[in-house]
Amino acid sequence: MQTVTYTIPAIHCSHCTRTIEMELKELEGIRTARADLETKSVEISFNAPADEEKIKSLLAEIEYPVESLIIL
Repeated sequence: MQTVTYTIPAIHCSHCTRTIEMELKELEGIRTARADLETKSVEISFNAPADEEKIKSLLAEIEYPVESLIIL
């Protein structure tokens, strides 16, 4: 399993976080998705067939584009 955390400046409210989490969890291979309003970020754990390209593409499609990868 791989885990990534992205900054997403378009997160403005709890509706944004719920939308991101719900949409990501529908992508095959996503194990967990936790969006955080305070840090404007999302932490995602996933296995194949999900990958970073598919995740970023989905987020852009739902109008929450990734700004950067947070390296912990």
